[in-house]
Amino acid sequence: MVPTMKDTFRTSTPRRLWGRLTASCTACILAAAAFSPALAQAIQAQTVASGLDHPWAVAFLPEGSFLVTERPGRMRVVSPQGQVGPAVTGVPEVATGGQGGLLDVVLDSQFAANRTIFFCFSEPGRGGNSTALARARLAADARSLQDVRVIFSARPKVASAMHFGCRIVEARDGNLFLTLGERFSRKEDAQRLDTHHGKIVRIQKDGEVPRDNPFVGRAGALPEIWSYGHRNSQGATLAPDGALWMHEHGPQGGDEINLPRPGRNYGWPVITYGENYGGGAIGEGITQKAGMEQPLHYWVPSIAPSGMAFLTSDRYGAEWKGDLFVGSLKFGYLDRIEVANGKVVREQKLLEGVGRVRDVRQGPDGLLYLLTDEGNGKLVRVVP
Repeated sequence: MVPTMKDTFRTSTPRRLWGRLTASCTACILAAAAFSPALAQAIQAQTVASGLDHPWAVAFLPEGSFLVTERPGRMRVVSPQGQVGPAVTGVPEVATGGQGGLLDVVLDSQFAANRTIFFCFSEPGRGGNSTALARARLAADARSLQDVRVIFSARPKVASAMHFGCRIVEARDGNLFLTLGERFSRKEDAQRLDTHHGKIVRIQKDGEVPRDNPFVGRAGALPEIWSYGHRNSQGATLAPDGALWMHEHGPQGGDEINLPRPGRNYGWPVITYGENYGGGAIGEGITQKAGMEQPLHYWVPSIAPSGMAFLTSDRYGAEWKGDLFVGSLKFGYLDRIEVANGKVVREQKLLEGVGRVRDVRQGPDGLLYLLTDEGNGKLVRVVP
């Protein structure tokens, strides 16, 4: 079986044009498979666990279990056999509702020695809520969180249930990146340096600000800010070369992949390839402006991307190694993105109908794992 590929993407960089494959044209499919072995890889979705309540993120514990967050405010351990454990105790109060709740979780790179995890959530407080990043130790029996401490809390808090961002990435230097949404109703804040809305921030593991952050010492700018002009990022990862990649939701069209660089402005809401919900241009209706970065890649129509991982293993064949994988919430598929010389050259839709893909991770076994964001959410292993 050869997965179909649909030429529906847009990109700001030149690309080769690929013919549309259709299921009704067996000869075309066979010819395409012969032309590009990468298209011939057959995969299937294997359910590891079900019955999860809107799961948002998964991390891999050393003994083979999975640490999963559920948006309503619970964290659970799933056994290697797929048994869903009771809620882990010690999770702080979470502002649930809308897009808010308990969101991303990652293990510290030294987890085997210190059992430290980092997680982000919508934190209630005076004036509303905001995205917060906490660190904690997962108890030896994995039933509770200990020494929980919030190390970053976005400012200001606002009364909104939208656009929290909330993906965490540990860089090779040990610092943490955290993506932050602009809270929907405060989109203009993405261009202001005196708020955290619509930013990527970079902090140390104790919450302190790295001295080489781009806005350290600049009057009127928050020193945690790494890059700005973002809308709402629910996917971020390190590329094989250690560079930070992220994607962000556009309003109606204009979902973007960006490579956030220190101090750079990524344009929202001044420039965008999307439009207002219901139609109509946003602001000046422009897609480029001096001093604002162009996306590496964008989607029209929107796919509502969530989760993001580079494949570094050859478990699916050598042709897929180094490719980028992104989940689609809107259309319920896994998007395989071929990258060459830092540019997107082709996309392929995989596992169409698998469900609203919220998270995409590569496991220690070199396989890809997905979470579906549904009332009966699933942890899925992608099997070649």
